[in-house]
Amino acid sequence: MKNHDFDRGILDRVDHRPWPMPAAPWLMRQTWHDLLFAHWPVDKAALAAKLPSSLTLDLYDGEAWLAVVPFHMTNVAPHGVPSLPGMSAFPELNVRTYVRVGDQPGVYFFSLDAANALAVVTARTMFHLPYYQASIRVEAQDGGFRYRSRRSGLGSSAALDVAYRPDGPVSHARAGTLEYFLTERYCLYTVGKGGHALRLEIHHPPWPLQPAEASIQVNTMADAVGIRLPSRAPLLHFSRRLDVVAWPLARVE
Repeated sequence: MKNHDFDRGILDRVDHRPWPMPAAPWLMRQTWHDLLFAHWPVDKAALAAKLPSSLTLDLYDGEAWLAVVPFHMTNVAPHGVPSLPGMSAFPELNVRTYVRVGDQPGVYFFSLDAANALAVVTARTMFHLPYYQASIRVEAQDGGFRYRSRRSGLGSSAALDVAYRPDGPVSHARAGTLEYFLTERYCLYTVGKGGHALRLEIHHPPWPLQPAEASIQVNTMADAVGIRLPSRAPLLHFSRRLDVVAWPLARVE
């Protein structure tokens, strides 16, 4: 996997954004590869109860959604710093939902598992994000990927074992659709030590989405958060690649 091929041309593609990019210089770049969105509708009261009080759960047609998102990254480095072997490429696994502060929608992460100890410590310290060290294996398989993750630490039960692959043509979500609501988000939220909301702005091109199929053997990622997933099959999307830049955290006034 190439680790020096970040597409800086994304900075000129802004017409799709719901609000302007920040005027300040961006801080961090990443490239996300072979990503699976697995979304379930979940009980909105139970989900809202897990959020910090400074954040409001964002709903689509009255429904709340939780996602388990496995992928792997390259080109992970600060602005102006070259990608480094052993530090700038690693797999990650997110559990996320959708929130807003005022009129600005974003993503809220319940957990982010990564197979890179330095990334875990850095993200916890700099970005106040709930990163965890995990043992993760990603293998090409039958035109797709086998992704196996288990969180490190005594007593941890957060694990995922899934085989997935794309199953249809690439398209971009139309504004107003569920797919747009679930994917086209340009900031994330977390909270500071005092409980106040913090926003981290991001920029990327529109998501190149494909329908996906998946066989989930183990999934206790939501259980680790205390959220029960429904027995129905998840809504699945695959994305081959997305280049992303991010800005520093800022307090929401």
